[in-house]
Amino acid sequence: MSLLIGALTIGFILSLLALGVLISFRIFAFPDITAEGSITLGAAVAAILLVNAWSPLAATTIAVLAGMTSGAATGVLHTRFRINGLLAGILVMTALYSINLHVMGRSNIPLLKATTFVTRAEEAGSFLLGGRESLNLFGWDVSTRDLSVLLFSLAVALLVGAVLYVFFRTDLGTAMRATGDNSQMIRAMGVSDGNMIVLGLAVSNGLVALAGALLAQYQGFSDVQMGIGMLVWGLASVIIGEALVGVRQLGYTVTGAVMGSVLFRLLVAIALRWGLDPNDLKLITALFVFVALILPGLLAKVKMSKAGAAHA
Repeated sequence: MSLLIGALTIGFILSLLALGVLISFRIFAFPDITAEGSITLGAAVAAILLVNAWSPLAATTIAVLAGMTSGAATGVLHTRFRINGLLAGILVMTALYSINLHVMGRSNIPLLKATTFVTRAEEAGSFLLGGRESLNLFGWDVSTRDLSVLLFSLAVALLVGAVLYVFFRTDLGTAMRATGDNSQMIRAMGVSDGNMIVLGLAVSNGLVALAGALLAQYQGFSDVQMGIGMLVWGLASVIIGEALVGVRQLGYTVTGAVMGSVLFRLLVAIALRWGLDPNDLKLITALFVFVALILPGLLAKVKMSKAGAAHA
């Protein structure tokens, strides 16, 4: 049961990463590689502030702002200096590796003695349960800490998803979505598409940094290598979400990204439980994304060939 709860918790935390990837890749069609550096930046900033006795809320907020700054930097390189979007993201991601090392001062920061959101969630759960250390749930003994952190991560994912949904239905959010759909049209309406891209990438990487800050607090450490492969993870979550709920409406898209992240984490946990070599995890993830990307096209071709055979 602890494996399931742990998988769900990480799935909800990384759903914030999926929402960030959703904004850059789906709404703006921008290949933003910055995310792999931003998630580590969020973890690094939050960790160094937490070990220096900052409150979890303040440390996480500063981490989000740092992530937004990195995303805005990528947007500025692309829009103001006319650097290819993919290359701009690679440049910022590369720079962030050194920046993250400078922020932390070393490659790894443990948070075992720091007061984090996990600590606060555990205290709240223990208070609500009258000091009990465990709870019987469907016949399984679940620790108060695990259940409290799961509910906290679920609440954060739901709150961020709801805020994002409301934001993209405002005038500013609609302008950002229109920029991704048709930049020429939005320019004709007097809106700067460059500013919309910069703002969109800032919001995207702010969410990614938030995921990194919460992941570091849950795992109990921040590491300079923790962002490797996270972009593929986020993309896989978005693809799974689209397969589950489709892309017809904004609400479905946001919900699908959260569901995709949780489901993908559960699949990974099951694979590891069945004996998958952890060293092969990134390879399996990349292969899964590859199949998910080409599968819709293959299915469309099969349908077309069947329809052609039926008419013949």
